Amino acid sequence: PSSSVETFFDSLVRQAEIPNIFSLQMCGAGLPVSGSGTNGGSLVLGGIEPSLYTGDIWYTPIKEEWYYQVEILKLEVGGQNLELDCREYNADKAIVDSGTTLLRLPEKVFSAVVQAIARTSLIQEFSSGFWTGSQLACWDRTEKPWSLFPKLSIYLRDENSSRSFRISILPQLYIQPILVIGDNLQCYRFGISSSTNALVIGATVMEGFYVIFDRAQRRVGFAVSPCAEADGAPVSEIEGPFTTADVATNCVSSVSFHEPMLWIASYALMSLCGLILLVLVILLLVPPRCQHRYTDNDVVNDESSLVRHRWK
Repeated sequence: PSSSVETFFDSLVRQAEIPNIFSLQMCGAGLPVSGSGTNGGSLVLGGIEPSLYTGDIWYTPIKEEWYYQVEILKLEVGGQNLELDCREYNADKAIVDSGTTLLRLPEKVFSAVVQAIARTSLIQEFSSGFWTGSQLACWDRTEKPWSLFPKLSIYLRDENSSRSFRISILPQLYIQPILVIGDNLQCYRFGISSSTNALVIGATVMEGFYVIFDRAQRRVGFAVSPCAEADGAPVSEIEGPFTTADVATNCVSSVSFHEPMLWIASYALMSLCGLILLVLVILLLVPPRCQHRYTDNDVVNDESSLVRHRWK
C-alpha cells in the first residue's frame, strides 16, 4: 500500500471519530443457522458486539502492520504436535485474512498436516487429488463423514509472550460440503491448501470465531462464535493459557524459507558486480605497456578517406 493513499477504514476513523477497531463474525454457508443469527455473519466497525461471541476473547499481538501478521507457535492434528520448527509456520509470514477462502499452509507444513490427517483419519485409502483440491470426496447423504477426521489446532502467542493459546476447528469446518449429485450423494472439498509464501488463517478457520482486529492496540482477538455449530454442537474451540517454554522466543524468521533461489540470485549478482568493479580498478591502476605517439599523418580529417587511411 502507498502511504500517500488513506485507506477506507483510516478515513472512517478520522472523519467519523470511531475507535480504531473492527470485528468480524463469519457464519459459514455450509453450517446451519444458530439462534437468531444469519448465515451472512456480521461486520462491526468501531467496536465489539458482545452478542456475537461466547466465553473470553484471547488476543495475539500484530507482528507487522503491512498485513494483520501474527506469530504461530505450533500446529496439532488430532492432539498430536507436528514437531516442526516454529519458524516453518511463519514462513515468510502468518496472517489473518478474511479475503482468503481456505486455510493456506506453507508447503512443508501442508505436507505434514496432510500426512497427519491421513494417518489419524479412519480412511485408509484416500485419493491424493482430494488433498490437492483437484478432486472431491463423496458420501451418501445419510452419512456424516466428519467423524472420520481429526481436530486441527493452531497455537498463537499470547500478549504475555511466555503464554500461548490455541484455536481449534473440527472437521465440519475444513471438510466442506459444496456439491450434491443426484438424490443420494453429497460431495466435499478439502478446505486447506498449500502456499508458497505465507500461512493464511482464512475463512475456513475464521468461520469458527468472532475475530477482533484491534488496530489501536496492535492485536488480533479470537472468541468462539455462537453461529459455529453443527447439529447443536460447537465446531470450534479456544483453550489456554499454555506455556511457551517448549518453543523459540521468536518464531518469525527474517529470511524466507521458501525463496532460496532469490537469495542465490542476489548473491550471484553481487559477486558479479564485485568482480567487474575489481577489473575496472586494476585497469585504472596498471599503466599501459604500449604507447603510440600520434603524428600528423595519423590524423584523420574531413579531407581524408577513412577507408584509405585504415589501409595505410
